[in-house]
Amino acid sequence: PAEIETIVLSHGHFDHTTGLNGLPKRLQPLPPLVVHPDFWLRRRVALPGREPYELPTTSEEKVRAAGFQVIERREPSSLLDSSLLVTGEIERTTEFEQGLAVHQALRDGEWQPDPLIYDDQALVANVRGKGLVVITGCGHAGVINTVRYARKLTGVDQVYAVVGGFHLAPPAFEPNIWPTVEALAEFGPQVVVPAHCTGWRATHALAAAFPDAFIPGSVGTRYILQSDSG
Repeated sequence: PAEIETIVLSHGHFDHTTGLNGLPKRLQPLPPLVVHPDFWLRRRVALPGREPYELPTTSEEKVRAAGFQVIERREPSSLLDSSLLVTGEIERTTEFEQGLAVHQALRDGEWQPDPLIYDDQALVANVRGKGLVVITGCGHAGVINTVRYARKLTGVDQVYAVVGGFHLAPPAFEPNIWPTVEALAEFGPQVVVPAHCTGWRATHALAAAFPDAFIPGSVGTRYILQSDSG
């Protein structure tokens, strides 16, 4: 923890935020916390014929009271002397990455459709001589949307690595597996590391499509991606 300079949270879902709970006891002073403004929204899943299930929500009041400096940004921003890009809100440009229709958010006192989860954001680095490294959290924006947006923001077309959650695990997203694989192949990444919510079907499809680039994503693994000059 002592090496942490900044924390960027991909979105507001509890399985990406509860790791904050133990940090105040282990790390002082606390690092800045970069989030999208929609990060704090209350959310729920409303399946047809069932009572809606509200997801646990991170308390903005408690986070600030713990001593975190919260930086809310919807726009792209940079970290580490501009060597790392935070995408902010990601443009949605594909036809097939349309989110989850049963997902809702509480806005202005009313539960409203929230299929696209606009607070989802990613990290991007440009490795000299190799290309872009795109790191997703959960990939709610769609990994293809995310890579496209990274290329647009940086002006760099070459994609070296795509690492993180591709959000293809639930059955509702399985029709997106092959369109994702095909679109990803057009970028020609040399490293593909699906993790978190990618799901076993999509992971196997990616392993088959990218036999030389595929690396299993697992907790504790460290990836060292060096430039051509070392």
